[in-house]
Amino acid sequence: MPKSHPFHSPRTHGFVRVAAATPVVHTADPVANAGEHITLIRQAGEQGVDLLVFPELSLSGYAIDDLLMQDALLDEVERQIAVLAEAADAAGVIAVVGAPIRNGDALYNCAVALGSGSVLGVVPKTYLPNYREYYEKRWFAPAASRSEDAVVLGGETIDFAPGLIFEAADRPGFVFAIEICEDFWAPQPPSTRAALAGARILLNLSASNIVIGKADERAILCASQSMRTISAYVFTASGWGESTTDLAWDGQATIHETGAKLAEGERFALESHLTVADIDVERIGLDRLRNGTFADCARIEGEPATVVPFEAGPGPAGDLLRPLDRFPFVPDDPARLDQDCYEAFNIQVQGLMRRMKATNGERLVIGVSGGLDSTQALLVACRAFDRLGLPRTGILGYTLPGFATSEGTKSNAWALMRALGVTGAEIDIRPTATTMLEAIGHPFAKGEPVHDITFENVQAGLRTDYLFRLANQNGAFVLGTGDLSELALGWSTYGVGDHMSHYNVNGGVAKTLMRHLIRWVADREVVGAEAVPVLRGILGTEISPELVPAKDGRIQSTESAVGPYALNDFFLFYVTRFGMKPSKAAYLAHQAWKDASVGHWPAGTPDEEKIEYDLAVIKHWLRKFLVRFFQTSQFKRSALPNGPKVVTGGSLSPRGDWRAPSDATARVWLDELEANVPDA
Repeated sequence: MPKSHPFHSPRTHGFVRVAAATPVVHTADPVANAGEHITLIRQAGEQGVDLLVFPELSLSGYAIDDLLMQDALLDEVERQIAVLAEAADAAGVIAVVGAPIRNGDALYNCAVALGSGSVLGVVPKTYLPNYREYYEKRWFAPAASRSEDAVVLGGETIDFAPGLIFEAADRPGFVFAIEICEDFWAPQPPSTRAALAGARILLNLSASNIVIGKADERAILCASQSMRTISAYVFTASGWGESTTDLAWDGQATIHETGAKLAEGERFALESHLTVADIDVERIGLDRLRNGTFADCARIEGEPATVVPFEAGPGPAGDLLRPLDRFPFVPDDPARLDQDCYEAFNIQVQGLMRRMKATNGERLVIGVSGGLDSTQALLVACRAFDRLGLPRTGILGYTLPGFATSEGTKSNAWALMRALGVTGAEIDIRPTATTMLEAIGHPFAKGEPVHDITFENVQAGLRTDYLFRLANQNGAFVLGTGDLSELALGWSTYGVGDHMSHYNVNGGVAKTLMRHLIRWVADREVVGAEAVPVLRGILGTEISPELVPAKDGRIQSTESAVGPYALNDFFLFYVTRFGMKPSKAAYLAHQAWKDASVGHWPAGTPDEEKIEYDLAVIKHWLRKFLVRFFQTSQFKRSALPNGPKVVTGGSLSPRGDWRAPSDATARVWLDELEANVPDA
């Protein structure tokens, strides 16, 4: 398969490669500073960077005090701007540099955007600090207003105003705006207005000296501004070479997207360097599309802005330069995974506690199969009963062996119920299932090895029927066990089986998260130490509905039928959370899963689960996912029991994040997949 296919280009899928430059500073030497800029501009071009941003007053140096008022220095700055414009054009990069710029009888602290061999626009700093160690009003005038203005540079009249919006004519979503240092410390940063006007990438040229704790403050501001404005925020501060007469500089550089840090540069470095990441401007647009508050705020608070068009370069090539979790519902970072598991488990527990209080319930019924989902639901029930001060004997656990139940899972179920101290019982459903199969004239009842969907659903339905009647008999309610991934794929028997219960604590939990939740409970002995060995054994059990007898020693495998849950959860996250096209979901899946040796795996992932998938496999299972999700399963999701939402974008309840017609077709998604994703 040729790598020249547009599918393999990040640009095809809405990515813009940005870089925060940290040049070595030469105090009050525009020529030497321009040399550092040119080196970094060329490096950026070689790396496929689209947009490159330098620190505040990068051409002159920031900490040069009254030297900023010297005509000779200001003249040289303007000459070097022209030199840098040519360098940026040659490299195919849009470069934004910091410079003191004269306009009329005033001097401004400015960001100068360069592209296509010329100056695209000049953005003056709005808020000038004049406190603590900063005295910018001694030299600079603040941006007079948000109205349009102009400045003459190199004989050309250039747009000169805060809030300029720079928009690529040939790259949808590649729209950026600029603010300078103190601007984003203001209660109302200029970048907020710029985002409301359509900018998806926000740049901050900063000098910002370093003192203890300030780096964290800047990172928090960058993260929060990118989250609040649903944007990317690129920050770069002055580093080595700035005058240390009274201050020190760390050269902090960060790139955030909607609150998440994509890249961070080395602080206190002694050499010029770049911090590079790919920004998903398409995803930012999709997020804004779904956020009614953003649109309302833009309508109420937004103001007209001057749009400066430009031609973008060829864009990034090769692999993505950004963190990409293989498991969107399971973070790679151990500390974050620990936090997510703590929150997910307690969301489930609190949801169940509230339902029990509302119904004055002191008993519940649950089917315990010895598999992952029923194990997690049972752990949640135990913790809920403990917190409510109820005896665990009020949890009535039933193992319901059928025609294909293995001795291993049944023994796991019993061992778990005993270890947890719940009331356990066993009901063999085979006699009743045989009676039903005989009554409907099914071939299996005559001894024929017919294991069709009727054979399977007779067992699934009977299990649920028993649980509901047992709940009636014991004054209890049925606790559901079916998970989010199964609901997405329609992998449940309508009205019975994992589809129906009185309350389902697992409906908002993805299958890929389930193992980590159980492992988290075991590691911390949340429900007691006695259950830990049993839980570890259950974690090693293959996922199976155990409805069809084993063949040639192999049990029925869920993932052989519906596909790997690792891929299905990946598709589910991107298709429902952002509404991404199937081709982009396939591209991201290929980037995440094509090489098992690259990138990080969630803590605790067994080596045998560290596998990889090629594009042909990804496309095969994505095609099946699209049919299952959009065409054949919605009617099941339209009739779901109550249960708490757990993960972001992870509720398929008709009362929650996902609402769709039950009689839709998957054609438009299948056509897009076939048209834009090459075959292996």
